[in-house]
Amino acid sequence: MALHIEKTTKSKISSVDFNNLKFGQIFTDHMFECDYENGQWQTPKIRPYQPIAFDPSAKVFHYGQAVFEGMKAYKDDNNDVWLFRPDQNQERINKSAERLDMPAFPKEYFFEGLTELLKLDKDWVQKGEGNSLYIRPFVIATENCVSASSSTNYKFMIICSPVQAYYAGEVRVEIADKYSRSANGGVGYAKAAGNYAASFYPAKLAAQQGYQQVLWTDASTHEYLEEAGTMNVFFRVNDTLLTAPTSERILDGVTRKSIIQFAEDKGIKVEVRPVKVSEIVEAAKKGELLEMFGAGTAAVISPILGFAHKGEKFELPKVENSYASFIKKSITDIQRNLAEDKFGWRYKIQ
Repeated sequence: MALHIEKTTKSKISSVDFNNLKFGQIFTDHMFECDYENGQWQTPKIRPYQPIAFDPSAKVFHYGQAVFEGMKAYKDDNNDVWLFRPDQNQERINKSAERLDMPAFPKEYFFEGLTELLKLDKDWVQKGEGNSLYIRPFVIATENCVSASSSTNYKFMIICSPVQAYYAGEVRVEIADKYSRSANGGVGYAKAAGNYAASFYPAKLAAQQGYQQVLWTDASTHEYLEEAGTMNVFFRVNDTLLTAPTSERILDGVTRKSIIQFAEDKGIKVEVRPVKVSEIVEAAKKGELLEMFGAGTAAVISPILGFAHKGEKFELPKVENSYASFIKKSITDIQRNLAEDKFGWRYKIQ
């Protein structure tokens, strides 16, 4: 691959307070981009981070052809930089793109571009617990035309943002019984930008009632639990972990599949099956619902302390040796090269 690299003449890293970062607001010195024109991807390039200009008729603004990924890079005590299962993100962004009739981005372009970008901006990956570099690959439609059809031109980009430990505070959720995140035949399994836009209003309504997230249910009956906010969700009933199977409605989360594999390896019983709202409500009433937690790139695991359903509120017990804390520490130790990686999940930047 011919990769054109233009380095910044002056880094802005010295102006960044790495002890007081707001998630996703500060970006590194460089960005990766590649344009799709005339039926093929052009020469990729890395250049200084800067605004980009588009014609007002660019199709992304009118028809929402946009998909993205979320990944992280970590630096260990030897100053080596690691990614966590990047092959899964590379495969998933192309799966998302296919659903929105966007061209697949070549694997070799993805990995070489990402590797060279991280080597250039290595100093932005901070060492220490909770520190990482959030990586945002995305693809948008750029054809200048407002006809209601797939774009002929696209832009693939990767930008990076230093982040700290993700402290969401106490999280309680409201189980959805009106609005839906996705439906059969839709784009729920894709990381399409519009999925997130459509979730903001129901999330705002839940926040007005004192809840930090919506626990989404199936669009047809609202009888089955699916995702929590923008994360996959797990339920611990007695000593069994339950989570919904992936489908055309549910995102195939990288953290989700890692938790399942790790838990099973440690002898924790995991059931991947449809989970009924009534089942979880009943378990909570009996004191058998010991834990709930969301799973995603930002927080790895985000414990849920309570939930509401049709006006009825439930608080979860405080449990010692929780599955959530054990699994979170174990996975983050693998990510940061502090523990053996028997699963082959780490990817070294070199």
